[in-house]
Amino acid sequence: MPLGRPRDPGKGEDFLRDWQDFLGHGIFTTDGEEWAKSRQLLRPQFVKTRIRDLEIFEKHVQQLLFLLDGQGKEVDISELFYGYEHLYIVHIANSGEQETDRCVCRYTLDAATEYLLGRSVDSLGNMDSDFAKAFGEVQRIQTIRGRAGPMQRFVPLQSFYKGLKVMDSFIEPFVQDALHSSSSSSPQKVWDDEKEPKESSGSTTTWLQSVARFTRDRKVIRDQIVNILLAGRDTTAGTLSFLFKELSAHPAVYAKLRQEILATCGGGARNNAPSYEDLKSMPYLQHCINETLRLYPAVPFNMRIALKDTTLPRGGGDGLLSPIGVLKDTVIGYSAMYLHRDAALYPPVSASSPAAAEFCPERWETWTPRPWQYIPFNGGPRICIGQQFAIAEIGYTTVRILQRFERTEKYWGVGDDVLKSEIVLSPANGVKVGFYSAAAAAEPLMT
Repeated sequence: MPLGRPRDPGKGEDFLRDWQDFLGHGIFTTDGEEWAKSRQLLRPQFVKTRIRDLEIFEKHVQQLLFLLDGQGKEVDISELFYGYEHLYIVHIANSGEQETDRCVCRYTLDAATEYLLGRSVDSLGNMDSDFAKAFGEVQRIQTIRGRAGPMQRFVPLQSFYKGLKVMDSFIEPFVQDALHSSSSSSPQKVWDDEKEPKESSGSTTTWLQSVARFTRDRKVIRDQIVNILLAGRDTTAGTLSFLFKELSAHPAVYAKLRQEILATCGGGARNNAPSYEDLKSMPYLQHCINETLRLYPAVPFNMRIALKDTTLPRGGGDGLLSPIGVLKDTVIGYSAMYLHRDAALYPPVSASSPAAAEFCPERWETWTPRPWQYIPFNGGPRICIGQQFAIAEIGYTTVRILQRFERTEKYWGVGDDVLKSEIVLSPANGVKVGFYSAAAAAEPLMT
């Protein structure tokens, strides 16, 4: 349900003040012309010619596949997607032995930095990078601060500022490289947000280099990097984690999805990589992604503030179906997760219409949500600018994993089915699964 006219809702000055240490003046914290400029700076990297280039994911997927093993060992796949430093138990098939490996695995961070910044941090292969852990800690404290309201002055901030220092040390070389590479370029105007940016074929200009052509201000560039890494890493990692959580719990869905993938792209880990057209041509893959985003939207709770006196289209009058006035500076909180799980928005439960809380990709074969009933990427002017990139990365990663592994084993239990909501939604206790390659799938796991 949209709030008034498109430009009436925003984040407000209080939100900017509370979040600027972390996100600065970026697309997630600003309003008006400042927000519009941030959005325009981001748009060039998400034109279709950029999104269709999927090769950027391949080498990182290959590192991920190696860590998944294929012999049924227990691994927390959410940690591989997110990349926080962790310990995971290796359960070796046919031996009954267990060993603990220390691993820093950051698949989505690697893909995001290469695509957006022009160079991967290669954290799947680098055991010494501290950025992912610092990024997670800063988000954790920032979430506590936001929820504490007027009590936030009592929140300890030592680890918060320590994490910010690690983050800024990580980001500074990218800023320096971008400023150096664009030093001979003439200043450019930002893209017109109403027009599709033109990208010459074969262009190798990165998003960061484009930003550096528009501004030489290090703080502005730093803020844009932090905002886009937050969007490009954590949200995609969360969706992939929940998707494989559900696939491990629904082997029939896994088998059906794999059958579609093999029919479209063939098997094997290094051959027949899916093209952008392949991803779009697989309806069941899209249904599985949509269903995951329906149950687990990346940002489950959000807010807007009325930047001027405005209205909500419903909530007033008899039956609460008439417009209702909203005064300037009123905070409106909403939850995409609760909205998506509201049984009143779905047909009555039947054999062809599963319950709203049930994971069932087949529902998308007959069910189409009405406007504003399905908002995993928000809506209106602030709709996620990178949603097609995110869906492409999720789809590509899923295809490559299912091409390699014939089935997955669920190692998480009822007590592990807990959600954690900081800035983005994530599985609180990880997603512990095992994968079997075609040869190993026929052999039982011995303990």
